[in-house]
Amino acid sequence: MPTFEEIVAFLMTPSWPVVILGVLVVLGAPVLLHILLSSSVTYIVPPTVLLLGPDNAGKTSLQTLYERGTAPAATHTSQAAQSVELNASTDSASKTTFRNHDESDGTYTKFLLVDTPGHGKLRNSAMGKLARADKLRAVVFVVDAAALGEHDVLAPTAQYLHDVLLHLQKRATSGGGGNNKKEKQSVPLLIAANKTDLFTALPANMVKSSLEMEISRIRASRSKGLLDSGVGADDVAAEEQDGWLGEYGSDKFTFGQMQEFDIDVDVLSGSVTTEQPGAEKWWWWIAQRI
Repeated sequence: MPTFEEIVAFLMTPSWPVVILGVLVVLGAPVLLHILLSSSVTYIVPPTVLLLGPDNAGKTSLQTLYERGTAPAATHTSQAAQSVELNASTDSASKTTFRNHDESDGTYTKFLLVDTPGHGKLRNSAMGKLARADKLRAVVFVVDAAALGEHDVLAPTAQYLHDVLLHLQKRATSGGGGNNKKEKQSVPLLIAANKTDLFTALPANMVKSSLEMEISRIRASRSKGLLDSGVGADDVAAEEQDGWLGEYGSDKFTFGQMQEFDIDVDVLSGSVTTEQPGAEKWWWWIAQRI
């Protein structure tokens, strides 16, 4: 067995074995340290809140308002989803406001607020985000209350909302979503009726009734399309029930029917660009659900 002096002499003598050993130590030590640290640290994915809705409704403005705490940024049509990390509390002195960047009292929960593209051509990207979201705690569906009185705006808005609610309904009945099958299955949805500072804006109750009426028409139209498709009666019944939103067979759709699937749907009006309390109400709604 070599003595300590012999080992030191071997290491101090230039040779290829010593060079190779030194390279392995220099390159291997950081890699080994990284593996040890990464295996001992648990990465926690924060809860997620998705902003959905048609383009020009104010989703990006709302996200930047919550991020900055002062005023929304000038925005344009989003081309890809954008996430910001925010803090919300249900027990602090400023729990009902998003202007909490300098607050230290109370308990705060970090969450991701994810803005999604609203343009019809990018709708698959937004729906994909909804399908893959981990720890999804709530959906905020932003609509333009000032333009919702026009059928050209109401129809595609209700169509989009119908598809989102149907996805949440299937999620609630099929055992979860995202990558974690054990996460909460029923996800609440807030319809944020934005731009109520404008003269043409509909109040919250009319936003609610207009969307319910249009979704009723969409359900009936889809059901008739199945009946006219020539598919067998049994197949039609099975496919219709699978794609039927709310209470199966009902003539009129109401958001209250989503309670059957433990999905709460609320409608709150407000404005991102003014000092109206709408943005605060939407924030408090989010804070209570993450």
